Amino acid sequence: MAIRIIVDSSADMEEDYACAHGITIIPMTITFGDEEFAEGVDISRTEFFERLIESDELPRTSQIPPMVFQDLFQEAVAAGDTVVCITLSSHISGTYQSACIAAAPFKESVFVVDSENATVGERILAERAWALRDEGLSAADIAYCLDQEKKDIRLVAALDGLEYLRRGGRISGAAAAIGGLLSIKPVVGVVDGKVVVLGKARGSKASRSMVFEEIEKAGGIDFTRPVWVAYSGLSDKIGRKYISDSLAIAAEQGLIESPDALELPLTLVGAVIGTHVGPDGVAFAFFARE
Repeated sequence: MAIRIIVDSSADMEEDYACAHGITIIPMTITFGDEEFAEGVDISRTEFFERLIESDELPRTSQIPPMVFQDLFQEAVAAGDTVVCITLSSHISGTYQSACIAAAPFKESVFVVDSENATVGERILAERAWALRDEGLSAADIAYCLDQEKKDIRLVAALDGLEYLRRGGRISGAAAAIGGLLSIKPVVGVVDGKVVVLGKARGSKASRSMVFEEIEKAGGIDFTRPVWVAYSGLSDKIGRKYISDSLAIAAEQGLIESPDALELPLTLVGAVIGTHVGPDGVAFAFFARE
């Protein structure tokens, strides 16, 4: 009997990485106008941002219907396996509810975990799942541990501007216009499963400082558990700058021996969050030390 780990594509996990660790990715649906795409299947993350930048209207993302989960759960149970399914925050999407509906007939075999997070915040929880599986825990115990450990996850992101928040209806056009004139760079995070604005900085330098202040508020990064940095758009330059700065700060604080002693992984944000934050953003997902 094996333990299958399932995530939705909003975890922003590469297919080859998932395959190497025995994780199944279920694609979410993205719609540009009349065109519908399965994320990671019909459209790559880079292709998504190419379309997003060129589009006058924001695309729509759809939750995964219960039947998709049900087919996978049924197949796993029929093979004698158990399942741990990790989803995008229930405050952002109905995907968690879909998975719960599908799991109802398999209460002893399928365990659904609301990550209460998004993008790489969801990803690092999935990585904890396979690490716990490798330690020999049962599916039920893994799900229990994830529900406890997800409380330690912090996701902090710096955005390039307010335009995509305006287009998504989260702020007014007037606020976005004023913010553009003042070079306002919002810093957002996931709090209690919801995406919230943590602060607004004037300029990129102040934005970086605000991100690192949020990391310090969490007591720093627990480097014994997964850490990911993600960027949005078509260039990873900003993401790499943040990695360099964060490693230097970690070395100064004595968390690592030197900036070269650790390599932080970098990935590209997908459609679910990318739609609302736009290009040229960067996010840290980590487990807090305290």
